[in-house]
Amino acid sequence: MGTLIGRYVIEHKLGEGGMGTVYLARSRGGRAVAVKVARPELASDPSFRARFRAEVAAARQVGGFHTAQVVDADPEAEAPWLATAYIPGPTLSGLLGAQGPMDEPRLRSLGAALAEALEAIHACGLVHRDLKPGNIVMASDGPRVLDFGIARALESTRLTATGNAFGTPGYLAPEQALGEEVTGAADVFALGAVLVAAAGGKPFGEGTPMGLMYRSVHEPPDLGAVPEALRDLVGRCLAKDPAERPTPDALMDELTGAPQELGPAPVSVSASVPPVPVPVPVPVAPAPAPRDTPADAVPVPVVPAPADVQDAVPAFGPPHPATLYVPPPPLAPPVPAPDFAAADRNSGIAVDGSGVSLHFYGEEADFLWSEIGAVRYERIRRDRVLRVVVTLYDGSAYDCEVDGRRAGRVDEWIRLLDWVLRHYLPA
Repeated sequence: MGTLIGRYVIEHKLGEGGMGTVYLARSRGGRAVAVKVARPELASDPSFRARFRAEVAAARQVGGFHTAQVVDADPEAEAPWLATAYIPGPTLSGLLGAQGPMDEPRLRSLGAALAEALEAIHACGLVHRDLKPGNIVMASDGPRVLDFGIARALESTRLTATGNAFGTPGYLAPEQALGEEVTGAADVFALGAVLVAAAGGKPFGEGTPMGLMYRSVHEPPDLGAVPEALRDLVGRCLAKDPAERPTPDALMDELTGAPQELGPAPVSVSASVPPVPVPVPVPVAPAPAPRDTPADAVPVPVVPAPADVQDAVPAFGPPHPATLYVPPPPLAPPVPAPDFAAADRNSGIAVDGSGVSLHFYGEEADFLWSEIGAVRYERIRRDRVLRVVVTLYDGSAYDCEVDGRRAGRVDEWIRLLDWVLRHYLPA
């Protein structure tokens, strides 16, 4: 906190991934930005720097209402970084986990917004290549498509080095899976898969990445969850042949029900008054039939909470509203954020400003606050063991147990843990 990256003051870490770290920062004028900093090993790769420079130049051109605008970057810095406008709000995957599948009107609105975003991206000569619910933020004024710059440059570097295609199986177009030439039609394929997911389905089922890629190349998609009025359009988005997929502009026309242009009014020779054009009625799609909520989107069993489990938040529902408020810059340095850690010889639990980290027998699971719906804890085994359960917005749950060896130590852990959780997950 307080470190400068370029002209931006870091407030806290938002997340960490394969390309590097993302921070919430502020400009000198107090505007919130998301700063993405590349990993050190990438900074030493001249090929990555060259591709990152080209990606930043192209991404700066992407405008429109549905992308996070690139506001600054330094490809020549010791650790290359990229700053985009900070878009508060949950990802589409988080929103679906918290609220369930979308109905037809919301699917049409989502699809039209994403098509408009793709149109802006493609107009700059870019192909996103990895459109998926996790790269879509549901802002208060509509969906925004993220993930430009470092991640795309990293993908391009690996693509050149290995000859393999990168993306997310289940949203990956057949031509990407086969390592063939990729155009904007691949993004339309991904948009179709996103709409199936938003409707509560999985176009190519579940399983291993290789299995998903095989089915995307050789088998028809499962559109059973998609409202009947949209199945034909979504099916065309998921066509195996890129030439058979609609363009983003055509998608917007069909999803918004754009009326046909009125032709010139007929002229009657004997008419004494000008004829009045008759408006053309626009067909309205029927309301979708109610559907049952689908099974968990993540194949991880949900851990049921015992009756005596204490809550750090009132319920398992989302603890924050869908639209987050970004406060103005503080007048004085903020108080250091609290953290919590407990461990034994086999397991460990850590909670800080980034989220919750669970460690067990050499394995590690890290969860960002933006993913977490609730955190619950309890005393077990004669009150000598602390059990913590992390439930994500998608409904999946993960638990970890730490042996304190005595009840008094577990009581101390719980007092601190309760205070830390209430700081990050206020009621």
